[in-house]
Amino acid sequence: MQTLIKQIRAYLNMSQTEFAEHLNVAFASINRWENGRTSPNRLAQTRIYEICKADGVPVYDLALERIDGIAKGVKLSAGRVLLYHGSKSGVEGKIEPKSRSQCDFGKGFYMGTEAAQALTLICDYDKSKLYLTSVDLSGLKTVEVPANIDWALLVAYHRGKMEKIAGTPLYEKYRLMTADKDIVVGSIANDRMFYVIDNFFIGSITDAALVGSLSALQLGKQYAAVSQKGCDAVRIEQEIEISHLERLFIRDAAESNRAKGVSMANDICKSYRREGLFFDELLERAKNGEV
Repeated sequence: MQTLIKQIRAYLNMSQTEFAEHLNVAFASINRWENGRTSPNRLAQTRIYEICKADGVPVYDLALERIDGIAKGVKLSAGRVLLYHGSKSGVEGKIEPKSRSQCDFGKGFYMGTEAAQALTLICDYDKSKLYLTSVDLSGLKTVEVPANIDWALLVAYHRGKMEKIAGTPLYEKYRLMTADKDIVVGSIANDRMFYVIDNFFIGSITDAALVGSLSALQLGKQYAAVSQKGCDAVRIEQEIEISHLERLFIRDAAESNRAKGVSMANDICKSYRREGLFFDELLERAKNGEV
């Protein structure tokens, strides 16, 4: 926190005395914050947020830079992949595949290639934790799902949206795709993509529009350890503390990205309005043995 306070004050071009006056705190408080002897309380951080917001201080970017710097300092043994994991209440004890069952690739321990994605998922929870993790894929059964209709229908299967065609070849294809796997790798349905894939499932857009959006939205990847063997290959490298001030800016960024994603997806979907099949049409074809 002390480095962030210094960066904010430098960006505002204020002395410690001036910054203290803006925050309505004692000069000694600023000095202690910047020396790392204490940290601003929640009320003070909220006030700093308001000042930074008004003056355009890029706290979100500064938070990502800090996290990136920590990540670059992690030394991994050969064969390990560095990833991020966000937990709403912290990881305790043995890593296990125990997320809710209707996640994108089923029950598992989820990690991503981008810090921003993990932060978006946990920024609303005060007790949440961000972890740098790593996984050794050697000796594991792994499947990587490309960002296309296979990804969307695999997500649909794991979210329980294909049960009415259970037993059909299409259903079995996606049931078996991850059934015996330890690690599943695929695109993240992030803030920009939640809107698109949900609209595909409710029948507002076609599969062609969905695939067009997938290629345009530049999604990061997620690694899901979906077996205990996969989880045993995961190691927590470091816990990264996220301050209340940073959380406030992460929430703002998440809302902004969500809005941009909706706008972009709407534009893309318009261009595919008359192409492809709707989700219910795909399921109906499966029931009739056409796919």
